[in-house]
Amino acid sequence: MVKNEIPRIGVIGAGSWGTTLANLLAEQEYNVDLWVREEEVYDQIKQERINRTFLPDNKLVPQLNPVKSYEEALSGKDLILMVVPSHVFREVLNHMKPYLRPGMTLIAATKGIENDSLKIMSQVAEEVLPKEYTDLFVCLAGPSFAKEVIKKQPTAVTIACRDLSHVERLQRIFYTEFFRVYISDDLIGVQLCGALKNVIAIGAGAADGLGFGLNARAALITRGLAEITRLGVAMGANPMTFAGLAGIGDLVLTCTGDLSRNRTLGLKIGKGMTLEEITGGMNMVAEGVKTSLSAYQLAKKMSVDMPIINQVYEILYQGKDPKAAVKELMTRELKKELET
Repeated sequence: MVKNEIPRIGVIGAGSWGTTLANLLAEQEYNVDLWVREEEVYDQIKQERINRTFLPDNKLVPQLNPVKSYEEALSGKDLILMVVPSHVFREVLNHMKPYLRPGMTLIAATKGIENDSLKIMSQVAEEVLPKEYTDLFVCLAGPSFAKEVIKKQPTAVTIACRDLSHVERLQRIFYTEFFRVYISDDLIGVQLCGALKNVIAIGAGAADGLGFGLNARAALITRGLAEITRLGVAMGANPMTFAGLAGIGDLVLTCTGDLSRNRTLGLKIGKGMTLEEITGGMNMVAEGVKTSLSAYQLAKKMSVDMPIINQVYEILYQGKDPKAAVKELMTRELKKELET
């Protein structure tokens, strides 16, 4: 993308967050095509200017153009914003591949770790695409509920790329008077923050569902951050990233906010519902469910101690009683707080 050029933008994924980001950019009079997988969602946006399935009661601007094909979404674009669940990220990239061209910037607003490969989204892209598309790969993360952004509630996020000069241009494209954007060169750390906070939020929700109170929630958030930071540093991330918007900012939001799908899932687990009962009634993905499996396996692979992540994994995948998980966490060997 040439500096000062007005970008043409394709957004892949019309869930609540993808639709919100597409609308935010279209409001600034950028040309935005939004790729929509579901036929009914396409019809809703095209005919009513509302995404009733994922973002009801919010009118979308006329400049936002829904499309059905990857070719329409990608042809002639400068920026491609991917907002699809992590478990289909690789598949979607492969579908997009024939329509990509040199000079496009890929931005991931997906928060997760791929199952099986245990890779974050930039690493998945590096496996699927030629180097010319991944050298300047960008991610967007931070505390940002779609339902608040679409209503223009003040929000601050981080966008990261290994090349800060590249991401400075994107900072100005996304920025509005209610959507403040910070930049980072810690591509690994920002992505890990966005993925792992969802797992901790399930644990925090479960503790709330069990009625364990605010002390327990605060402890889970704080010790969860310590676990996330340990894994990040082991993978080469900047430890300061975890004290920023993508780290503690998004972690607090997701662990405490009533709009958090992951916290809500944890709440229901704590109240005795099974994972199958909960997910069967959900329209949108709670990324923490799949990420808890990846995070558990990644921690083992990297030999990083992540007791909260381990307990969430055992609750979700081995049917462990949440009360037993909490007891196990509380009766672990005593340690120094800042022990590595």
